[in-house]
Amino acid sequence: MRGKFNDYTIKEALFFSQRIMQLSKALWKAIEKDWEQWIKPYDLNINEHHILWITYYLKDASVSEIAKLGVMHVSTAFNFSKKLEKRGYLHFSKRENDMRNSYIQLTEKGEELFLKIFKDYDPLQNQVFKGALPLHHLYGKFPDFIEMMTIVRGIYGDEYMENLEYSFDCIEKNSLQKDGIIKKMASKS
Repeated sequence: MRGKFNDYTIKEALFFSQRIMQLSKALWKAIEKDWEQWIKPYDLNINEHHILWITYYLKDASVSEIAKLGVMHVSTAFNFSKKLEKRGYLHFSKRENDMRNSYIQLTEKGEELFLKIFKDYDPLQNQVFKGALPLHHLYGKFPDFIEMMTIVRGIYGDEYMENLEYSFDCIEKNSLQKDGIIKKMASKS
């Protein structure tokens, strides 16, 4: 019985899948271009920047955690992390109670680079941001992506979404905007 599954038809399923595939491909192409342009002056690629982001908010992450949160293969996370280590942005270590996993931390140089990339962000150089501006003008806020988040949660699970939200919370709590620039808050000593 191919015509009807549960409360949807095969036609509805096909058109939903095709619509999301086409929209996702178009959106990803714009996101990829924006992301590459943003990080180009720092001689980074998207995977390297993503690894810096993850290690910034996790502070001490295993290669497998970086792979999982970065939605990349473990070998990809490891290889790009090694390149970042050679450039002085990351430090690899082992734990006495866990010698089989490699753990990664940002170096001071890596944190400085990460924060400089944030500081230099120009929203008007970002096509996706500019594409969302009409919604912001109309509703007074940017889209929440609740439906998209529900789909991603259904694919990657609660833990992935919790870590994603945690990353934004950590960065938001530890940064401030001054003179139109994102800066790290001073440590409370």
